[in-house]
Amino acid sequence: MQSATLRCFTNTCGRLAMAVNLKSTGGAVPAGVKTLVYGAAGTGKTTLIAGMPTPLILSAESGLLSLQGSDLAYIEVNSVGDLREAYKWLMSSQEAKHFESVALDSISEMAELSLAQNLAVNKDGRAAYGSMGNEMTSVIRYFRDLPLHVLLIAKLDKGTDELGRITYSPGMPGQKLSQSLPYFVDQVLALRCTTTGEREILCQPDSLWLAKDRSGRLDRLEPPDLGAMIKKIRGTP
Repeated sequence: MQSATLRCFTNTCGRLAMAVNLKSTGGAVPAGVKTLVYGAAGTGKTTLIAGMPTPLILSAESGLLSLQGSDLAYIEVNSVGDLREAYKWLMSSQEAKHFESVALDSISEMAELSLAQNLAVNKDGRAAYGSMGNEMTSVIRYFRDLPLHVLLIAKLDKGTDELGRITYSPGMPGQKLSQSLPYFVDQVLALRCTTTGEREILCQPDSLWLAKDRSGRLDRLEPPDLGAMIKKIRGTP
């Protein structure tokens, strides 16, 4: 026997009534490019923000000195509560509509703040890590789904593969969160310094470095200019 709920969604022929709006991926333009950049300390991850379209920085680190000549707006983040308030402001404030991009610098530091706060109220380490992971997963999803360009900046994590080689990936507290972080975004980019001191962004993975370019429009190596890369991904001049 059909439930009352199901009957409400059926037409006179007894079939489910659906409002279908077919779209084509060929003309799809994302509301914003969602990017994760990671790299070693001192490679200039924070300076990449200056190249983004009208960015707002959510800063959990004392690393904005490199941007002192750029006159960019920022909000200090000292807790996950600050992140939630920043998200609400971005969603509701008329002033926030001025911004085209938001950068979380760094998402690794924000996760460490969350972990410290959870450890302060929960002495069970596994439970604290679990709470931190759930909290940060929720926050990352909220910001990722904003209709803006979103940049997550992460620390560099070093591991070892089965051949004993050093591997490189985004670093977060907690193995589960570290492994899941790259799946939240379309672009995972590794900022590196060459032996000659030049900076480059790796956009495609190799045997040692984690990277991905879901757009398929970036070269394997790109200059460290996120603004130009965003235009390239979106196919705009």
